Amino acid sequence: MRTTLARPPTGRNRLFARRYDRSVSAGEAAGNAQDAVRWVQAAQRGDALAMSRLLDELTPYVGRLCAPIALADGPDAAQEALIAVFQNLRSLREPAALYGWVRRIAVREAIRVAQRAARQHPAELTELPAPGSPELAVDIRDVLDRLSPEHRAILMLREVEGLDERAAAEVLDVSAGTAKSRLSRAKAAFRKQWTA
Repeated sequence: MRTTLARPPTGRNRLFARRYDRSVSAGEAAGNAQDAVRWVQAAQRGDALAMSRLLDELTPYVGRLCAPIALADGPDAAQEALIAVFQNLRSLREPAALYGWVRRIAVREAIRVAQRAARQHPAELTELPAPGSPELAVDIRDVLDRLSPEHRAILMLREVEGLDERAAAEVLDVSAGTAKSRLSRAKAAFRKQWTA
């Protein structure tokens, strides 16, 4: 649940605090928390509109949590955190604890993304695994694991299973145009993650 800031903010946080204090009074915060509880309960039952409202509510909150931890990779961390939140939303037993639960997930994801970024460095040509080696398979699996499920699915269907876009579209129950654009975005995302 949101509360007003207890001590005066400093630096960059001052602007956020002013916006926050203007936009959220104690009554609004209680109303938002009650709305969030209803949205969580409806989303857990499969209500897409409630899921959308919850996403609108949580996105700025998660972004504010991830940005200072993951720095330049803050948006990536926020996206990963939101994905984790919505993949695990059904496991949230106490909807009133939503913000604490989301905070835990967001911070954990931001730390993971920041550590991954710190570990990564460009590989020298001598360090690249040989085709067919177990190291290459692990690297590919790592990159695939970081993609969205939709992107992993279309890549696996097209590149591993060898299906054309039309057959992949049928398996995914989407139009051929959607499958084609999803494949293009998946390849771009894979390249970005591979070179990151």
